[in-house]
Parts: sequence; C-alpha cells; structure tokens
Amino acid sequence: MQISVELTLTPLQTDYEEHIIRFIKKLRLSEFTILENPLSTQVYGEYDKVMPFLTQEIKRAFGDMEHVLVYIKMVKSNRSNYEPHF
Repeated sequence: MQISVELTLTPLQTDYEEHIIRFIKKLRLSEFTILENPLSTQVYGEYDKVMPFLTQEIKRAFGDMEHVLVYIKMVKSNRSNYEPHF
C-alpha cells in the first residue's frame, strides 16, 4: 500500500536550525520520494518501508533534542505527482 506522509519537525530550543537540517538530510538519503517546502517535508512510498524508516528517524531526532514536536499527516495513496488544477 502506498502512502504520503507530511512531516513538520519543530525543535523547541534555540539551536533549532541544525536539528531541522540534519533531519531533512536523513530523509533525503532514503530510498523514498521526498518533496520539501518551507513548512514541511513530504515522504512518499510503500507503507511497510516508510513507517519503520520514519519511526527510526523520529526516535533519533527525539534523542538529539530535549524538547521537540513532530507533526505528521498521512494519506493512503502516493500523492507525489499531485498538481493543483486552479
């Protein structure tokens, strides 16, 4: 089953940039389709592969920071080719 996941990592500390950059670079190195915008990063791929990968990377990010939020939205389908028609 294909999924689309939107992630927003929000470190609640002053050195937030380095943590966000490190997290995004880890996502970029994955086998999945990654799309980025200024507010979030989208990950597209097979559910059974994406979810263990995200669990590992989120746990790593939590271990690197004292206070952090991760917002996650998931859709059951691969929406990486979506183009608005307006």
